[in-house]
Amino acid sequence: MTLIAIEEHWITPDLTAALKAVPRPDESLVFNEMGDNLQRLEDLGAGRIAAMDAQGIDVSVLALTPPGTQPLPPEQAVRLSRAANDLAAAAVAGQPSRFRALSTLPMSSPEHVADELARAAGAGHVGTMVYGRSGDRFLDDPAYEDFFAAAAELGQPVFIHPQIPSDALRDASYRGFDAMTDLALATFGWGWHMDAGTAALRLILRGTFDRHPKLQVVLGHWGEMLLFWLDRANSLSRIAGLQRSVSDYIRSNFYITASGMLNPALLRHALTVTTVDRLIFSTDYPFQHPTHDEITAFVGHFTSEEDRRKFSYGNAAALYGIEL
Repeated sequence: MTLIAIEEHWITPDLTAALKAVPRPDESLVFNEMGDNLQRLEDLGAGRIAAMDAQGIDVSVLALTPPGTQPLPPEQAVRLSRAANDLAAAAVAGQPSRFRALSTLPMSSPEHVADELARAAGAGHVGTMVYGRSGDRFLDDPAYEDFFAAAAELGQPVFIHPQIPSDALRDASYRGFDAMTDLALATFGWGWHMDAGTAALRLILRGTFDRHPKLQVVLGHWGEMLLFWLDRANSLSRIAGLQRSVSDYIRSNFYITASGMLNPALLRHALTVTTVDRLIFSTDYPFQHPTHDEITAFVGHFTSEEDRRKFSYGNAAALYGIEL
């Protein structure tokens, strides 16, 4: 069984140091240092290939781990985004049959985003990964209009990855327990996913896909809650003056990946609101560790060999232009 995994994280020591040096460091960076995560994140060589082999993964699409370069000051974000993209391109060049990469972009410097997307695409990056907010600026801010236009024109899918909610939202909704429970509630337990799903919904409501109908967006974790609330979200379409329902945009402009959550109940629900042509495999390396047997068992829940092929590698290969 061929497997392409599209949400496989990495980081550099320089970026870790820069993220820790900002006045209010992202507390979720602590997850990078749990267990052997940091060693795995920094390894773009033999250790990562060995982990892929153990899981049966043929191609990993590399993407910086949260929060990318987005919390950094503009000049630093530009410099470290370029450096990360160059390093990822070199890793792909060294393992062309095993790696592809998503670019990271200096979203805190909107005027540089489209140019870096184009530069990275020219270096072989097959898409990009961003987050729903940079400082106080939402992803649907008009400052990013050139970015989405460029992504649509270049055929660069945009993966919207979760990030920790703003301090204001954390104060309102995610505090009041011990420090680690507060953090877990604001991140992997709930807040990360609500944040990413809201960012995607805001892009729809902003009319982004009416202006850029070729734009393709990827959501992890089975759609970051959005797939499970479409009956209500659809009611926003008329109010926002959209041309179509929210569900229609989901089916035509969004791909959904599993992020290592190999739960057949989530698969069944996803197939009620979108099609198998929009579903893609990923493990969310190194934070999820599905074994080869667990992956094989999950893929077996698809009802046909053609559907298994689409999920395990066909859809990703088509979306990202990966030749096997």
